[in-house]
Amino acid sequence: MGMRRASTLAAGLIALWAVTAATAQEVRGPVVVELFTSQGCSACPPADALLGELARRDDVIALALHVDYWDYIGWQDTFAQPAFTARQHGYGHAAGSTVVYTPQMIVGGSDRVVGVRPMAVSDLVQAHRAAPDPVSIAFAADDNGFAVEVATLTAPPFARMVVQVITYSPQNEVHIAHGERAGTVSQHFNVVTSWQVVGEWDGQAPMRFRVIPQQDNPHVVIVQQAGYGPILAAARLE
Repeated sequence: MGMRRASTLAAGLIALWAVTAATAQEVRGPVVVELFTSQGCSACPPADALLGELARRDDVIALALHVDYWDYIGWQDTFAQPAFTARQHGYGHAAGSTVVYTPQMIVGGSDRVVGVRPMAVSDLVQAHRAAPDPVSIAFAADDNGFAVEVATLTAPPFARMVVQVITYSPQNEVHIAHGERAGTVSQHFNVVTSWQVVGEWDGQAPMRFRVIPQQDNPHVVIVQQAGYGPILAAARLE
């Protein structure tokens, strides 16, 4: 290990310690807004545009998850993954419903917004920001990626939690050749390309892990209550 790399790593570890120490105080991280959408959905472009506006906000982590259940109507969504359809079903089951639809936004893992309702989404983001996060996420960058630590900020008992790493593509343009939107150009923002579970966590002790970027797209860490419950903390790895 060269001197420059060693110095960088040492500085990163000091920064990680400093951020962890600061979590003794209240933490209010960005609010995660998930949009379930599809290129084949004629009602989705306004929701895609709204997500693009949310993506510009520092207090929001906006994520577009493209589902595959509209592919049969003539256009196969180029970003869709069955895992994202399964995630939307998971949210539905958690709310006691078996119905899925697009567009739908989930704010903070707990509040559901049907269709395009900018004021409702903005009010929900503000409400989530008003409450301190029960979990902190600290990280330090080095030459090989990120060292990450998650820790609880409240007293036990702790709910079972899931720690996840998400990768997304910030801006995309797609020419729709078939289906209801044939001949149009579709604009998409913060399209999720990978959603990986690091592991479950009981919160009794800090959880430490590394994130090694596999591509140039941005990465996000999300800590969520198991069973598609509330999102307890989120952070961009920058």
